[in-house]
Amino acid sequence: MIDTATVNRKKFLTWFLIILCSGFIFLSFIVALFPPSAIDLKVSALVQSTQSPELDRNMEFISLFGAFPVPMFMGFIVAIIFYVFKFRREALFVILTFSSGLISTVIKLLVNRPRPTAALVRIVEVAKQQSFPSGHTLFYTIFFGFLLFLMWNLKQINLVLRVVVALLSALLILTIPFSRIYLGAHWLTDVLGGFMLGLICLYFIVILYLKETH
Repeated sequence: MIDTATVNRKKFLTWFLIILCSGFIFLSFIVALFPPSAIDLKVSALVQSTQSPELDRNMEFISLFGAFPVPMFMGFIVAIIFYVFKFRREALFVILTFSSGLISTVIKLLVNRPRPTAALVRIVEVAKQQSFPSGHTLFYTIFFGFLLFLMWNLKQINLVLRVVVALLSALLILTIPFSRIYLGAHWLTDVLGGFMLGLICLYFIVILYLKETH
């Protein structure tokens, strides 16, 4: 007997992936062909309209987890913890999230979009490499998104720990776009591209993980 709910879920996920991929490709062409749009400038001005040394430090702290070599140390520590507690497949897939760095670098080179300049926004953090997509947003979406999935999926882990890790992961995913724009490191379209590409990569990582576990 055909499970209608499963079929409908697969159709939804397939169309969701198609829309994400199409949207990311379209956005990539837009930012490659045109300078920062009016909405990029307006959003940056809005996000940076409130400024203070304390807010600078908070936004820098949010971005800290995506600044090399912090992601490598953090990822390896999380992978080791999973491995020690007998979640060896999960440890391997946590390491797999490091692929975001290579993916980000390749697309940055292809699109070759310049970073925001001091003539257009306030620069709190001087960032290297090209601007699109946001590597921080891409990494946070993949790494912390996968942790969110694991906390939902691994019922054998203590509930309180699962909730705490899930809330912290969700908080970082939601705040990193504002952090990158506030710091003057990225435009809105950069963080949007990073988020979309992160969801695409996360989709395939989760699908591969589920296939390996069944």
